[in-house]
Amino acid sequence: MISLAISVLWFLIGVIIIGAVIYLAFYVIESFISPIPERIKQAVWLIVLLLALISLLSLLTGSGPALHGFWKS
Repeated sequence: MISLAISVLWFLIGVIIIGAVIYLAFYVIESFISPIPERIKQAVWLIVLLLALISLLSLLTGSGPALHGFWKS
């Protein structure tokens, strides 16, 4: 049970880091290149949300690699 809690915490840390990287990329692109249309931003965040949901469900069911599984190898 504790391993599941640790896995969920690693998942949350990974989601926060990925979200921060995407936010920073949006910021840099908008600052130095050109504004990004709102629909594109929404599409990117939707894809990130769907991937995070798939990863979380895989983690909880034990049927696939979790987000931190890629960091171990």
